[in-house]
Amino acid sequence: MNKPQIVWHPSLVSREQREATNGHKAAVVWFTGLPGSGKSTTAHEVERQLFALGCQAYVLDGDNVRHGLSADLGFSPEHRSEHLRRIAELSRLVHDSGMIVLCAFVSPTRASRDKVRALIPAGAFFEAYCRCPVGVCAERDPKGFYAKAQAGQIKDYTGVSAPYEEPAAPELVIDTATQSVAQCAADVIGLLQSRGIIRSAAARAPASKGI
Repeated sequence: MNKPQIVWHPSLVSREQREATNGHKAAVVWFTGLPGSGKSTTAHEVERQLFALGCQAYVLDGDNVRHGLSADLGFSPEHRSEHLRRIAELSRLVHDSGMIVLCAFVSPTRASRDKVRALIPAGAFFEAYCRCPVGVCAERDPKGFYAKAQAGQIKDYTGVSAPYEEPAAPELVIDTATQSVAQCAADVIGLLQSRGIIRSAAARAPASKGI
């Protein structure tokens, strides 16, 4: 929304300068999939591994964001759209700070995910599809939401009473039904290395000095 009284204040420190200090490029990894498909679990493990490598990374999780930034929103299609709009803008700002942003959101429609992609510079947005059958998601659901949705106690629940559109061409497909969390995280780390966002662990290690 453009308003004449609101003017963008540019930073005196560029993203490129921040990336140079961090020792890696900024990126947004967008984990999408059905509820219970392992998005948050995988994202947090990736964050842990990136932190161990000395990278600046942070997870934006759907439930965590709804505690504050989207506390006023429900789960209607309109509210979901606004929720993702806010996250998209937040992701853009955090990416501009030079960090690797790990976003774990159902984001059920391709259109909503494409809107986020359009905000991030080309080559810095990675859609990671956490593929998992709905039956497996329901079995592992610690919140019991699938059962409540199937009983009609929760409306507009993705995978039960609301649709989910699988990504058409994600940068990465993670088979969370058959792979361990460690394997899933390793796939994401490998993707970031192959795309030049982060260096390999060997490349980051200081060279040994000869005697």
